[in-house]
Amino acid sequence: MSMSATVPLKEGEAPEASTSAPAEAAGKTSKVIVGYALSLKKKDSFLRPKFLNVARTKGIEFVPIDVNKPLSEQGPFDIILHKIEGKEWTEALKGLKPEVIVLDPPDSIQRLRNRHLMLEVVSDLKIQDSDGNELGHVRVPRQVVSSSNPASIPDEVSKAGLKVPLVVKPLILDATAKSHELSMAYDLPSLATLDGPVVLQEFINHGAVVFKVFVVGEAVRVVTRPSLFDVSESELSTLSGIIPFHRISSAKSYSVAVPYFELPPQSLVEGLAREIREKLGLRLFNMDVIKKRWSKEYYVVDINYFPGYAKMPGYEDIFSDFLVSLGPSMKQL
Repeated sequence: MSMSATVPLKEGEAPEASTSAPAEAAGKTSKVIVGYALSLKKKDSFLRPKFLNVARTKGIEFVPIDVNKPLSEQGPFDIILHKIEGKEWTEALKGLKPEVIVLDPPDSIQRLRNRHLMLEVVSDLKIQDSDGNELGHVRVPRQVVSSSNPASIPDEVSKAGLKVPLVVKPLILDATAKSHELSMAYDLPSLATLDGPVVLQEFINHGAVVFKVFVVGEAVRVVTRPSLFDVSESELSTLSGIIPFHRISSAKSYSVAVPYFELPPQSLVEGLAREIREKLGLRLFNMDVIKKRWSKEYYVVDINYFPGYAKMPGYEDIFSDFLVSLGPSMKQL
């Protein structure tokens, strides 16, 4: 089976040895066999030695999948963990036996490839607890998708009621570096120079702090990260053009103290994660959440599938416990 997607192994390269060799040498049988299809970069960042050690103690065996060979000739697997693209790979996953758990289904992941569609599931969510009590509102910034005619973009933005500054994001999110290049537009005429399609999202002052909400099944953890500084009206009058994020970040010192902030209530982020998990049919994702300055309004500005979990404190135990909960021994309970 030859696939044009990003693959964890080069064609003709033999699969690496199983990561659970010590357990096999000791004559132990793994409870959960996880086949993984990841790019080399993703594999190195996710399957770190500490994580592998923790997973091994819990009876988890990670086995590399060679996407150049039929899945029917590999395994058997209890779980397949993947982050690659391609029609042939998608079809191969659909041919698996029903008892094999795929994290996550390609059709569910596909929505997160489009930065406009991914946020439609959030809209204006009213987050409630299990008893139906309202915990708060979570919104998304107003945004528009650029037309195919760059010259008409400034007028389209004005008609939509959006004002600068605007965050400029490539519409389609894929494995290319270009799809991750974000910019800030400080005046409308500059939008006519854009090479689309792009999403134009209103910038919301949020105190230079973004909350990274990591979701692994039902586990939810929040990590704070520095973000773009607020833009005042006086500053806006002196700015123009479209400037990449990395140049904006380097223009101001992030060593200065970030204004005092509070983490979002855990009940709110858990409720948000539950809503997104159910609407998207995903179990592995994270959300970038901001809080509008001087308000109680929270906004989701991005959703990512299978993010860099190594940045989440304690991911080794959280993720391995999640895999064990899906394994064959738990299915029999």
